[in-house]
Amino acid sequence: MATRVLPSDESFGQTYARLATSQKGAKGAPAYSRFVNRKLGRFLATVAFRVGLTPNGVTAISAVLTFSAIALLIAVPPSVGMGIAVAAGLVLGYAFDSADGQLARLRGGGSLVGEWLDHMVDSVKVASLHLAVLVGLYRFTDLPDAWLLVPLGASAVGSVLFFAMILNDQLRHRGGAVPRSTADGTRAPVLRSLLVVPTDYGLLCLVFALYGVTTAFVVAYTVLFVATAGYLALACISWFKEISALDRPAVPGHG
Repeated sequence: MATRVLPSDESFGQTYARLATSQKGAKGAPAYSRFVNRKLGRFLATVAFRVGLTPNGVTAISAVLTFSAIALLIAVPPSVGMGIAVAAGLVLGYAFDSADGQLARLRGGGSLVGEWLDHMVDSVKVASLHLAVLVGLYRFTDLPDAWLLVPLGASAVGSVLFFAMILNDQLRHRGGAVPRSTADGTRAPVLRSLLVVPTDYGLLCLVFALYGVTTAFVVAYTVLFVATAGYLALACISWFKEISALDRPAVPGHG
């Protein structure tokens, strides 16, 4: 059994460097999540490790920051300051969301209940953020009612995409393939991370800085929704073929 490393056994820099060598796989991760949020999460995980926080405690911090920002969308009229506050809450919440899993690795591995809690918070976040946009803009702006179908659609697309990514990894594992979230020492092409950046939750968080300028926010938000919906449609075709290929050897009479 490996000896568990305690905060007192190494410096902050040593802890940060050790964590950098045990990152999850980056296959399919868009640019902000891969190059910015993961590093923010690594820093926060190192701090949390050294002050004695648990992964579930870090998940709770992420939830408080995220859902406070979502509550602002529903309760407070749009303004430049309010938009920046929402963006800051979402960005920090996302960074802590990355930190909980990294902290678990620093502490020697995560738990099933920790993974359950993390995914449950994420699933509520993905759906409720867009519904909060719908409610807030309906309450405080005079946007055409027809546009409100965009955040409604974004909630559906975001929820399906999140579920699909979780399900795909589970089925890859059952089919004998390596899940994309597994650290295997390989680095995904940077170009791919840039191409899928419109689907990046981190980029969506940053867009809320425009929330006080309604027209700019609506345009940026709509573009991200259309791009993400298009990506999901194309990805479903690819995922269906991939999972079908994994399933074939188990079908009687094949292989």
